[in-house]
Amino acid sequence: MGKAKSIPDGMHTVTPHLVCRGGADAIAFYIKAFGATEEGRFVGPDGRLMHGCIRINGSSVMLADEFVEHGSLSPQSLKGSPVTVHLYVNDADACFERAVAAGARVIMPVADMFWGDRYGVLEDPFGHRWSIATHLRDVAYEDLPRAMADAPPPPCPQGTAG
Repeated sequence: MGKAKSIPDGMHTVTPHLVCRGGADAIAFYIKAFGATEEGRFVGPDGRLMHGCIRINGSSVMLADEFVEHGSLSPQSLKGSPVTVHLYVNDADACFERAVAAGARVIMPVADMFWGDRYGVLEDPFGHRWSIATHLRDVAYEDLPRAMADAPPPPCPQGTAG
C-alpha cells in the first residue's frame, strides 16, 4: 500500500465537525436547507451516526451523533454553542429563506453590512449557528472603522432589545 496523502483529495485544511443530537436528521436538514450532498455515513451497532460527511458548495462538513458517554456533546447538551459556521453563497436571501422554511430559526435577519457582505445568522434545529453571506463589495481593513461609523445599525438579533 502506498503512502496516503496528508490531506485527502476533496478536503480542505479546516473542516467543521458538528456533533448533533440526531445526526441522520441533521444530514437530511442540511440537504434541504443548504442543498448539501451526502458523501457518506457510518452507523455504529447501536444505530447512532459515528461519522457522516456532507458537502456544501464544495466544502466538507463532518457530522456525528452525540456520544455523551465519551464527552462528545451537542449544542443542546451544552445549552448553546460559541461557534458559528460561516457559509458564503451566491444569494444569501434565497439560502436564508430556504433554511428557515426547512426549520431554522432566525437569529439576525439578512441585511447589507458595512464590511461588504449581505449577511444574516440563523440557528438550525440541532443548535448550530450559521452565518449566511453573499459578498457585495470589497472593503479594505483600514477602511472598516469609517465604514462602520457611517453605516446604519445592523438589525437586532432575535430576542434582544433594539
